[in-house]
Amino acid sequence: MLSNDKIARINELSRKAKQSGLTKEEVQEQQQLRQKYIQQFRKSFKNQLHSVKVVDEKGNDVTPEKLKQSKNNKNRNMH
Repeated sequence: MLSNDKIARINELSRKAKQSGLTKEEVQEQQQLRQKYIQQFRKSFKNQLHSVKVVDEKGNDVTPEKLKQSKNNKNRNMH
């Protein structure tokens, strides 16, 4: 995830935008920070999904093929 300083800055800019508005430079900074945050969130979420295995009541692996393929691609890229 992003550092606490960057998250605090995102929140600070958000509060300032609501209260008094942002300069062009601050708007650009806010957009860049938000993009970095979204990228990190997506990366973290994908890692969580790669640790999921779906099993039915009988114990059969019913993990969706798309998720299995994504896991395999991730493992190939690591080697």
